[in-house]
Amino acid sequence: MGTQAELELENGFIQQLEGLGYERVHLRTEKALLDNLKTQIQKLNRLSNPFTEQEWKQVWHYLTKETSVFAKAQLLRDRFPLRFDDGTVKHLSFLGENASDNTYQVSNQIVSDHSALNGKTSRFDVTLLVNVFPLIQVELKKRGVEIQQAFKQTIEYAKSAYKAGDGLFGYIQFFVISNGVNCLYYANGTKSIEFAFPWADENNKNINDLNQFTQVFLQPEHAFKMLSQYIVLHHSDQFLMILRPYQIYAIERMVEHVRTSKENAYIWHTTGSGKTLTSFKASQLLIKNPEIRRVIFVVDRKDLDEQTYTEFNAYREGAVDSTNNTANLIRQLRSLDNRLVLTTIQKLNNAITKDRHQKEMADLQDEKVIFIFDECHRSQFGETHQNIKRFFKNAQMFGFTGTPIFDENGLKKSGEKFTTDFLFPKRLHEYLIVDAITDRNVLPFQIDYWGKYSSSDSNGEAEQVEGIDTKELYDNPDRLEKIVRHILSIHDKKTKNREFCAMFCVSSVENLIQYYELFEKVQAEMAEEAERNKTYFQPISVRTIFSYATEEQDQQASIDETEAGMIAEEPVDAPNSVDESRKAKLDRYIAQYNETYGSSYNTTDSFYDYYQNLGKRVKFYNIKYEKDEQIDLLLVVNMFLTGFDSKPLNTIYVDKNLKYHGLIQAFSRTNRVYKPSKPFGNVVCYRNLKQATDKALRLFSDKKPFSNVTIPEMSVFLGQYETAVAQLKTLTPNCQNVDDLKLEAEQLIFVEAFREVLRLNNLLNMFTEFDKSKAPISPQDLEDYKGKYKDLYNRIKQPVDGNEKVSVLEDIDFQLELVHNDRVNQDYIMALLGLIANASSQAQKDQRRKELMDMLSNDAKMYNKKDLIEKFINEQLPKMITGQTVKQAFSAFWDAERAQAYEGFCHDEQLKKTEFDKAILKPPDAEPVIPASTLITIASEIRGLSGAIPTKKSRRIMKPANDAITEP
Repeated sequence: MGTQAELELENGFIQQLEGLGYERVHLRTEKALLDNLKTQIQKLNRLSNPFTEQEWKQVWHYLTKETSVFAKAQLLRDRFPLRFDDGTVKHLSFLGENASDNTYQVSNQIVSDHSALNGKTSRFDVTLLVNVFPLIQVELKKRGVEIQQAFKQTIEYAKSAYKAGDGLFGYIQFFVISNGVNCLYYANGTKSIEFAFPWADENNKNINDLNQFTQVFLQPEHAFKMLSQYIVLHHSDQFLMILRPYQIYAIERMVEHVRTSKENAYIWHTTGSGKTLTSFKASQLLIKNPEIRRVIFVVDRKDLDEQTYTEFNAYREGAVDSTNNTANLIRQLRSLDNRLVLTTIQKLNNAITKDRHQKEMADLQDEKVIFIFDECHRSQFGETHQNIKRFFKNAQMFGFTGTPIFDENGLKKSGEKFTTDFLFPKRLHEYLIVDAITDRNVLPFQIDYWGKYSSSDSNGEAEQVEGIDTKELYDNPDRLEKIVRHILSIHDKKTKNREFCAMFCVSSVENLIQYYELFEKVQAEMAEEAERNKTYFQPISVRTIFSYATEEQDQQASIDETEAGMIAEEPVDAPNSVDESRKAKLDRYIAQYNETYGSSYNTTDSFYDYYQNLGKRVKFYNIKYEKDEQIDLLLVVNMFLTGFDSKPLNTIYVDKNLKYHGLIQAFSRTNRVYKPSKPFGNVVCYRNLKQATDKALRLFSDKKPFSNVTIPEMSVFLGQYETAVAQLKTLTPNCQNVDDLKLEAEQLIFVEAFREVLRLNNLLNMFTEFDKSKAPISPQDLEDYKGKYKDLYNRIKQPVDGNEKVSVLEDIDFQLELVHNDRVNQDYIMALLGLIANASSQAQKDQRRKELMDMLSNDAKMYNKKDLIEKFINEQLPKMITGQTVKQAFSAFWDAERAQAYEGFCHDEQLKKTEFDKAILKPPDAEPVIPASTLITIASEIRGLSGAIPTKKSRRIMKPANDAITEP
């Protein structure tokens, strides 16, 4: 029996949808959809007469006045006030309030003619229509084809096909993709398949088979629920988000629990699984219950208050008001308009316990109130919880936590042990770290234990020094310097040549100060050595923040939490009791920060502002900041170890005793899903934490096997690598043999084989013990194969002269990001050009030039810029004037080349340069005249110069001014 064809899969899928209640319709063009849309809107809104021409003109103007996916999603959910010809006004809906109010249809092979844009037409596989709006688009691939290809097809369609005609396909809310054996769904606008999700049952078992998926997920009532309740419009960044199965199950359990019980309850969803979004949607649904007076969302830190406020209002503008003080909180609680209130537990406690507030708060005591506590264990094991229970007599409490407190890690206070179950007796839903890693919602950990750490003896061989758990050893200056040197030796490998950033958590403020100043000392020595030897050294940017409270205050605040494995919270405001020595040190470090980044923070009146700015530079590392504006390593004691998310952070160095909750929280700073080049979170431990790690993983995996939480040892991947290289060499013994692969079927085998080699090479390169020189394929051979791999990609994926052909290789994902060498950046190239300019002999100059050219040839992003850089070496380096730096000379050369290319582009495209300047050459902070996507397209056309080592001046052309392109 042969492989099931795509058309056969499609027909069976449509038949199943018909059985679920979808009406099969044969609407093959957008015009056919439009002809039916008018009738359906009349039916939905129970209009007795058809629209007149003038009435329909108003409706159609409303539906087509916006072009973005986000804006259309808003229009779909809003009601339009239609003025009828007789002068009456009625608000029209486009989605019914209940599932049964709507009409569900299925059509296939709808044609989009976008030839006016790029000379092409497209056919969409299966379209699910709700009230004739194409809201769910399904793309199918035959069994055996990678599901990524269906994802990439929707991305391609989004560039032009969905925008063609009157833009009706811009109303698509989410996609479903399948190859029969795997199914994923994701919101319209999603840019990476990392954010496409499988559906699952309530026990987190994924439903991958297309028939089963269709039966439960696309059943009309459930599909409508996804459209009406579980798509979130992210207002601040203007994109759509769609909830994952475990989030939906938790929300529905909460709503049902409120309906049937008055008992407190909690949700156990692992760190990094989106608890804020879950709690926001739960709040939205709960306040629809007329019996509930209000929902109060409670956080336990000022920074989380502000962070949650930002996120809530990003999901829905004006969703909450942040409460700056207790008086403001009381006004919100008394207001009839604020049914969703966000506050810190400290302000809430003040409101219900201080005598001066009793009169204002008295009439709120008997209201039906729902409390939702974020990370409920951190704030609820004290008098405050009892105060809330005593005051709000008709309250019901829900807690969210990624790491519950059990008997094993219970918190002792006043001789009594507290657990999560003690305060929140009912566990409503769980989604554990093992579940999240299986689903790729968070990443696994790669953990190095350096309780033994290396030093060098007189023979240059590494000797192992056993780590002993004593303060004398831990605080020994020699030990601390060895750790600093070890971090500097492995940092580029762990962070993939600084594509990612890192955090270093230490045991005390005193140790932190020692470490900070050791990084200064050691890096200064390394820079001097590099200058003497005329080699390249790029220091890592180390920044820090810590509380400058007295040590007594720190110890008093943390003793109970530390015993239970919790991380004591450091205040993000100026402390009450100041240690002047600590404060002086931090003032010096902040002054260095100010000098580097052009800021003016201090410990006295802008400590919290400094805290926020520091966090942003880590959170948006390599995203919103230039190389010289970034923080490579954040050095902390407790700050940023809980509640802080940074996708570009992939490594944490640990010189601190951690256990249970605190250990998982700290390690989890590294495991946010980002992109394929971040396969796991790196943890480097300089203390003997293996036993504590195993205990924590066992506890928070709740008896489930947790082998997937940490990745295997390097030897496992090395064995796989040897096998993958052997298979590659069997097919193509050397890189030149790739040219002998004439049949596409042979080329397909090569792509799959070499892609596996690249994947494993990417993994192994993040192991500190991996030695490239002893790998089963030499570094030079690997680079040579990369060249052939990219050539094949360019022939298949980017045909010249528009001579496009159908190829089986269209169904393979080349994953070209695995070829990219992230070491190639502006600073690195400038340094290498400087070494060429300062070479002591012609032989040395030629050798360094060859190294640079080889590196550029083997970098996917810089390949097309090689000729320009070579031109600079040939023409400009010999003509550098006295006192001019290589960077200054190169900037002048680059801007001249860009200006010439820009002039040529305007001439070739017959553009009026003065008018085009107004649209393109905008000041960095100005709003762009041309949309961001168009700017990027135009910039990329300017003779291949965009994206390569831009100066700040040239970035005005390359980069849209609003800088608001983000991944959901």
